Amino acid sequence: MSHEKPAKHNFAAMTDAWTSMAQTLFESATAANRAAMSAMLAPGVSNGSDTETVAASIPSIDHSHLDWQFDRTVDDPAHISVGDTVTFEKVLSEDDVRAFAHVSGDTNRLHLDEEFAAGTRFGERIVHGTLVSGLISAALARLPGLTIYLSQDLEFSGPVGIGDRVSARVEIVEDLGNRQYRLETIIRNESEDATVINGEAVVLIDDMPEE
Repeated sequence: MSHEKPAKHNFAAMTDAWTSMAQTLFESATAANRAAMSAMLAPGVSNGSDTETVAASIPSIDHSHLDWQFDRTVDDPAHISVGDTVTFEKVLSEDDVRAFAHVSGDTNRLHLDEEFAAGTRFGERIVHGTLVSGLISAALARLPGLTIYLSQDLEFSGPVGIGDRVSARVEIVEDLGNRQYRLETIIRNESEDATVINGEAVVLIDDMPEE
């Protein structure tokens, strides 16, 4: 039995469906975000294009891909202050979803089986919510210094389709002292011009180790 893929203008209805379904938040977002980051950077896993791994332009990360985008307002860990932001953006591809399912063990058919997903309230496969939230970890990795996750709260308000371009924006909203900071964390589905995750994180920013 065939199913037509819903048009993009049905995103609002999908978002309403998602909101009514997403009543349980992640209790271990830190570990989940680490799994998502591992999937994104797993050796030998393609990101759906022929982009190659390149040397990092900043010392906060080891490598990146040419089609990933990021921007930040501060380059020196000693100058981090309230109002500083980092934004990280990438397409969440079929390969990302398959790799994350393998790394995390989350083989929910909603993310992997086209025919099964067509019969759900979303009408199509969607990206794992934890993979989407993993872009927050990617943004935090691009803060100057060595960022260590202490906590993360998340609220999901909409789905992300496979192949959508997604951005994560983190903003420092409070200096907690002892090199700890509270940040607002927002993820947007740029393909749909919609916010899909809101939350807050607390991080510790250490100096980078000497090489």
